Amino acid sequence: MANFEISFDLSQIDFRATSDILKESYWGSGRSDELHRRAFANSLCVGAYVGGNQVGFGRAITDRTVFAYLADIIVWPGYRGQGIGIRLVQALIGHPDCKTVTHWSLSTNDAHAVYEKLGFRPSTDGRYMRLDRVVAT
Repeated sequence: MANFEISFDLSQIDFRATSDILKESYWGSGRSDELHRRAFANSLCVGAYVGGNQVGFGRAITDRTVFAYLADIIVWPGYRGQGIGIRLVQALIGHPDCKTVTHWSLSTNDAHAVYEKLGFRPSTDGRYMRLDRVVAT
């Protein structure tokens, strides 16, 4: 397993690499760099780094109070299968600004088992998943 660091510092994100890998994904094809700039600026973003080089990315679209939607969780190909994606999601869910968020959701075509490890359950349509938490207010 790679020794990696998690950071919410948006200035550390390698925009070029992140935008390019997202455009290669099944869910991000057709997106532009400008769309990614706006999306990142309006989301809570997290990066994973090995030796200072970015190897993963994720974001939460959230009001930082009651609702959050996980999006663009991705790990660079050479680093997949090492727990980095799970750690990115855990970092977003555990972020201090999201401590009162009770409804987390996401959409996936192929990573159900990964998200189930974190407590997410499929919705009735089998594509959307959600995690409802009870939090102290």
